[in-house]
Amino acid sequence: MSEPQCAAGPDLDAARLYELLSLRVNVFVVEQECAYAELDGKDLLPGTTHFWVADDDGVRGCLRVLEDGGQWRIGRVCTRRDARGEGVGARLTAAALDHVGPVDVVLSSQRYATGFYARFGFVAEGEPYDEDGIPHITMRRPGERSS
Repeated sequence: MSEPQCAAGPDLDAARLYELLSLRVNVFVVEQECAYAELDGKDLLPGTTHFWVADDDGVRGCLRVLEDGGQWRIGRVCTRRDARGEGVGARLTAAALDHVGPVDVVLSSQRYATGFYARFGFVAEGEPYDEDGIPHITMRRPGERSS
């Protein structure tokens, strides 16, 4: 399996952006039957970095990291159906966390995935909530504190 690749939003070429968006729509909108505004205007911002793993058949998995109100946020984490269970999501998450370093990182986890994110030091905070018909909870990985 290839190593995770990354690019800042403004550096993505049209073909790669199309592949990333196609995978996200296939997973979130089609498979999970969740009609929502996938195109949120954040993918091409300078503070957004995309991570993906690809093979000869295209993008196997992807996620994005963005600066959001003074904090880092991981989102749009998804894996192609035929690549699930192969560690793609774990490799992408590790690469994203390496990229941002030892700082606070927040994400909105689908409830079933909290154990996955806990492996990376994320802790659930607040109450569960419904996002587009799917149960979610906010999770945070605390950064290192300087004394």
